Amino acid sequence: MDTIKNKESKTLVVDRDLIRSAARKMHGFERRAFMAEISLEYCNGSPRKTERMFGWARDTVETGLGETRSGIICLGAQSTHSGAKLWEESYPLAAKALVELAEYHSQQDSSFMNSIAFTRLTAKEALKQLKEQGFSKKELPSPSTMGLALNRLGYRLRNVDKARPLKKIPETDAIFENVKKR
Repeated sequence: MDTIKNKESKTLVVDRDLIRSAARKMHGFERRAFMAEISLEYCNGSPRKTERMFGWARDTVETGLGETRSGIICLGAQSTHSGAKLWEESYPLAAKALVELAEYHSQQDSSFMNSIAFTRLTAKEALKQLKEQGFSKKELPSPSTMGLALNRLGYRLRNVDKARPLKKIPETDAIFENVKKR
């Protein structure tokens, strides 16, 4: 715990570790906004004082102060330039053919309780049929990736249930006895 004076000459008690811990749990513009708020409150809006007091990069604090002042949020390019594209994005024609295949082999849940389509089509079978349609080996993913792609497209790789009978209720026996009598 430290005591400091803010711009209104009020003495404030600051728990630096708690503030640093809070900042570590945030990311992006939310974190910069928090740093700017702390800088304005405890360091008179000075990025250098904030850097010395809390150990944050003053460039980040300056960006946060600028965002707070202008109301414009700076977007980083990390999300656009990091990570691999999904298979469906890389090969849209093959993905469209896969959707048509899965639609042909799919069935609605027999209870109609949800909108998930179940399919008998396995990932290996999907790969085999796409190869038969003329897609090259380069365009097709591994079987595990194919399974993930089918799941992302809304198809669950499970055995398709036949219509399940409802649970037996006392009225059922009465109905069958009636049928036997006739």
